[in-house]
Amino acid sequence: MAKIRQSLRDLYYGDSTTALYFRYSLLVFDVVTISFFIVASMIEHNETFLMFDYAIAVILIIDYFARMIAANNHWRFIIRPMNLADVIVIATLLAPLWIENFAFLRVVRALRLLRSYHVLKDFRDQFSFFREHEQILMSILNLMVFIFFVTALVYVFEVDQNDQINTYIDALYFTVTTLTTTGFGDITLEGPFGRMLSVIIMVFGISLFLRLVQTIFRPAKVNHTCPICGLQRHEPDAVHCKHCGETLHIRNTGDVI
Repeated sequence: MAKIRQSLRDLYYGDSTTALYFRYSLLVFDVVTISFFIVASMIEHNETFLMFDYAIAVILIIDYFARMIAANNHWRFIIRPMNLADVIVIATLLAPLWIENFAFLRVVRALRLLRSYHVLKDFRDQFSFFREHEQILMSILNLMVFIFFVTALVYVFEVDQNDQINTYIDALYFTVTTLTTTGFGDITLEGPFGRMLSVIIMVFGISLFLRLVQTIFRPAKVNHTCPICGLQRHEPDAVHCKHCGETLHIRNTGDVI
């Protein structure tokens, strides 16, 4: 058992070429499954979709138990939010008819793309573009996950009882217009629950959504290497390095070149 655990740890957390390709394969699998979840929500399910659901569930179960075996503390692994989300995703795949209203939670699988430390480390080491624009790229991913999650939430709870929402695109249209506070009014959520959901989406639109957009066009920190200690990330208006106190000369959009 100890040998299996070490082999799994080498795959998930090692620095070898095999481990690198393995983690990239998992990343591709996550992208494909997330895309499938989004597309599946737009199309009427049949036996083929169920077979895909079961196949994805089997792979996720194997991945889940492999990561649990490789973990230092099994109980801490089980109660970790991202791993609890995986359990929910697996449950929705194995029993889609019984827990159909929770199918929107499959989108939380996308959070794995944003929270894998080793995948991010691999990207920083292998791709200079990602290293230089990491904050912007991560903000874009966060924004996409947030929009698709809220859209899936609206779609699942409204598609069977709201004549204005018949497809995933309808739900996406309503979500974006609500999050941006545009509110054309041609699509509205009905009933007390629908109105409460609209209020929640608008509140998040004012706070989280606008904050995510802001971080894309105006990152909270900029890349500027301190000549003394080498610290690379600083606030845009920083005058001194917060680590060593060295005077910085950070160029901004107002500088004349």
